[in-house]
Amino acid sequence: MKNLRVSLFLLSALVSVTLKAHESLNTISGFVSPESVVQDAKGDIYVSEIGEFNKDGDGKITRISIDGKLSTFANGMDDPKGLIFIGKSLYVTDKNRVLKVEADGKWSVFGSTMAFPQTPIFLNDITSDESGNLYVSDSGNLKSGGAIFKIAKDKKITLVLNENLPEILAPNGLWVVKNDLYEVDFSSGILYKINLKTKSISKVAEALGGGDGLVKSGDNFFVSDWKNGKIYKVQGNKVSLFKDGFRAAADIALSFDKKSIITPDMKAGSVTIVPIY
Repeated sequence: MKNLRVSLFLLSALVSVTLKAHESLNTISGFVSPESVVQDAKGDIYVSEIGEFNKDGDGKITRISIDGKLSTFANGMDDPKGLIFIGKSLYVTDKNRVLKVEADGKWSVFGSTMAFPQTPIFLNDITSDESGNLYVSDSGNLKSGGAIFKIAKDKKITLVLNENLPEILAPNGLWVVKNDLYEVDFSSGILYKINLKTKSISKVAEALGGGDGLVKSGDNFFVSDWKNGKIYKVQGNKVSLFKDGFRAAADIALSFDKKSIITPDMKAGSVTIVPIY
């Protein structure tokens, strides 16, 4: 990243330096079906690798160090997808369960199939609110049958919305802003806003292709289109192309300083850092 201002806090300075190191690499290859990414406070980037679809045990989380070296952080998963850090713990969606991975790479099941109010089919993205509650999307069969679940800190799982509503087809990317949950649907390509108190749904934007990852930077949302290899910028309800040239842009993430979009390309087997500013 160029011309980054060094803040008064050492952590911010460290993150700025690590992002410069990553950006000099621009694109990092060597992954097998990378689906999601997240960056920690130290600047390391974590990538979920599905491996071979529906082959249990070959999925893993790979860590990219600030000098671009790859190492296995956690393995033995099935088809790991969405990633999010809460404190030092990394939460991962893995087919029909949610895993909690500790700092040493050891993981355990945080939310199993039996604990869900309805049987999950294809758990996909994961996000959290300010209180540490998790929200998980179930993309169903990628055309219909989807749902959104909430997992409280005490592991209690409740249903937010499901296929009983016409807007809920194949929910994918999620993002929480106060009492609103934003969700992009893989099947319809529509970005929705869901009020978590009233459960009311309103359309924010459409024509987003195979909506996959969702992040918010400032007043703008960015949505990856897995089907067409693009990232869109959503300003209000206006959609514009932000970046293309990917083969299958999957679950994007904001860099820790919120100035870049980290993009896994599932079909290309790569991760690319795209500056926002």
